[in-house]
Amino acid sequence: MALPSAGMAGGVTGEATEFTQLANNAELVALVGKSAEQVNNQITQINQLAEQIQNQLNIYENMLQNTAQLPDHVWGEVESDLGRLKSIVGQGQGFAFSMGNIDDQLRQRFESYAEMKSNLPTEASFSTTYQSWSDTNRDTIAGTLKAAHLTAEQFSSEESTMSSLRSMSESADGQMKALQVGHEIATQQVAQMQKLRGLVSQQMTMMGTWYQSEQAQKDLAQARREQFFNSEVKSIPEGQKMEPRW
Repeated sequence: MALPSAGMAGGVTGEATEFTQLANNAELVALVGKSAEQVNNQITQINQLAEQIQNQLNIYENMLQNTAQLPDHVWGEVESDLGRLKSIVGQGQGFAFSMGNIDDQLRQRFESYAEMKSNLPTEASFSTTYQSWSDTNRDTIAGTLKAAHLTAEQFSSEESTMSSLRSMSESADGQMKALQVGHEIATQQVAQMQKLRGLVSQQMTMMGTWYQSEQAQKDLAQARREQFFNSEVKSIPEGQKMEPRW
């Protein structure tokens, strides 16, 4: 009776060993699975970190691109053009919009009605005065026409400048470059407005000079009429016969 009991016990012990091995294997499989999951998580983290680094590199590249300046600037000949416009209208005896003492010059060349009444030009002085009026009007008109012709000549150079700016605007690959091109185009617009103001001012100067000369001639004629009608009338001596003398 003891032998069967011993044999049964041995069987139980063997089964227990197999269960232990199975349990150990299952635990090992679980550990391997956890290790694989950890490896996958680490790979995912590495990929995310690499993506973040790439995004940062893209941001830095974008910053460098947006802060990059133009290799060269196109300003044209704005300053020299305006200087030529000012100088060309001030030639001869004409008046120019850029003259600082234009009011004094007008009063000196075109006397007022009160001044003509008190100091009426004689025949000799009137010739000099009229010559001065004529030269002033002619030179002012000539200077105005020269200014208009000068701005027409500058069209080709201005178009070349604007063509370069348009090309730079189309090829601008960053915000800074686009802003700089826009700034240069705005500068060209201001220059065009300055030239237009110069032409309009010179036209107003020409018209003012012409009206001033016309008024001076009217004042002179009126002063002569007043002198004629206010002159002393001499009486005819008695006994003198008025008759035509051939």
